[in-house]
Amino acid sequence: MEEESIVDQITPILKGYKRKRKNLIPILQDVQEKLHYLPLEAIIEVAGFFDIAPSAVYGVVTFYNQFRMVPPGKHPIKICLGTACHMKSGELVSEAWERELGIKIGEVTDDMEFDLERVACVGCCAMAPVAVVDEEVHGQVSPTKIQGIVSAIKREDEDELQEDKK
Repeated sequence: MEEESIVDQITPILKGYKRKRKNLIPILQDVQEKLHYLPLEAIIEVAGFFDIAPSAVYGVVTFYNQFRMVPPGKHPIKICLGTACHMKSGELVSEAWERELGIKIGEVTDDMEFDLERVACVGCCAMAPVAVVDEEVHGQVSPTKIQGIVSAIKREDEDELQEDKK
C-alpha cells in the first residue's frame, strides 16, 4: 500500500478552514497533530493556502515552541524545567539526558528512537525533578538514574522485537 503524500494528508485539514490569517495557528496545530511534526513541505503548502511567503509561516512555526520541525522519536522524553524542577537541579538533569542520548533539546537520535523536549511544567512538582518518558512520569530523576531509564526502554524494545519474531 502506497503511503499518502503530505499534501494529500493535509488537504482535508485546509479545506476545513477559511483563508483567514487568524486560522494559521489552528491549522498548524491540526497539521502537526496529523503528521506529528511540521515538515517543510507542509509549511509550504500552508503558505500557499494563505497566499503568503513560506518564510512567514516558518517564522510562526519557529516562534512558538509548541511546533516541531523534526519528526519525533519513538520514545519522546519531556524534561520539566518548571520552577520546582529548576530549583531541584533540573538543568543538570537536562544536560545528563543530552549526554546519555548524544543529542540536544529539540533533536532526535540518529536511530529515531528518542527525542528530547523541554517543557515548562508537567504538574508533578512534589516529585521534582521530573521527566516524562513515553507519557510515563519519572520523578526525582537524577543524572545517575537516566542510564537505567534508557536501558530499561531498550530492553523492552528488544523483548517486543523477540516476541514479534515468534
